Amino acid sequence: MEENMDESQNQKGCKECCERCVGSLPWASLIATILLYMGVALFCGCGHEALSGTVTILQNYFEVIRTPGETLDVFTIIDILKYIIYGLAAGFFVFGVLLLVEGFFTTGAIRDLYGEFKITACGRCLTAFLMFVAYLFFLVWLGVTAFTSLPVFMYFNIWSMCQNTTLVEGANLCLDLRQFGAVTISEERKVCTGSEKFFKMCESNELDLTFHLFVCALAGAGAAVIAMVHFLMALAANWGYLKDASRMQKYEDIKSKEEQELHDIHSTRSKERLNAYT
Repeated sequence: MEENMDESQNQKGCKECCERCVGSLPWASLIATILLYMGVALFCGCGHEALSGTVTILQNYFEVIRTPGETLDVFTIIDILKYIIYGLAAGFFVFGVLLLVEGFFTTGAIRDLYGEFKITACGRCLTAFLMFVAYLFFLVWLGVTAFTSLPVFMYFNIWSMCQNTTLVEGANLCLDLRQFGAVTISEERKVCTGSEKFFKMCESNELDLTFHLFVCALAGAGAAVIAMVHFLMALAANWGYLKDASRMQKYEDIKSKEEQELHDIHSTRSKERLNAYT
C-alpha cells in the first residue's frame, strides 16, 4: 500500500515538473526564433551559392572579365553582397538569442523565481528597446525581400526563354547585360537566342540551379519577415504584461502600506484603551 502511494506521489511530482517546464517555455518567442533562424539560414546559404552561380554564368557565357585593380565592377558588387550575407548570418544569430532570452525572462515560472520588481524594472526598458530594434529589422528584411525579387524576376525571364526555345527560335531576342547595369554602356556583352552560347547556357545546370537558389533565398527572406512580425507581436504582448505587472506591484505596495498604517493605528488605540483602563 505504501509503495503504491509512493509511486503515485512520484508520478504526480514528475507531472508537476513537466507542467512547470512546459509552462516556463516562451512558445511565441521560441517559434519566432526557429522561423527566423530557418529563414536567415535559407537566405544566406542559397543567396551565397546563387551569387557564385551568377559569377560562373557571367564568365562562361557572357564572357565578362574581372577588372584588375579596385574598380567597382559587377564581380566586386557580388563580393560585397557576400560579405553582407556573412554579416546578416552572424548578426541575426545574436539577435535571435537576445529575443529568446527576453522571452524566457517574461514567462510565469521565471517571474515567480526572480520576483516581480527585477522583471518590471529592467524588463520594460529592454522590451521597449528590442521592439524598436525588431521594427527596424522588419523594415530591413522587407527591403531585402524586395531586392531579392529582382534577380528572381530576371532569371525567370531567362529561364522562360530557355523553356520555350521552339517558340523563340524564329525571333531575334538577346540578353544584353547593359540593360541590367552589369557592365558599362561601352561594353557589349549579350547572348542571342539563335547563338550557340544561348543553347549551351540553357542546357547547363548553372542556370536552372541558380534560378531555383534565388527562389529559395526569396522564400527565406519572406520567412524572416514573418518571423520579425511574430517577434513584434510577442514583444508587444510582453511589454503590455510588464506594464500591467508594474501597476499591480505599485498597487500592492500602496495596499500593504495602508494596511500597515491601519494596523499601527489599531495597535496605538488598543494601547491607549489599555492604559486608560489601568
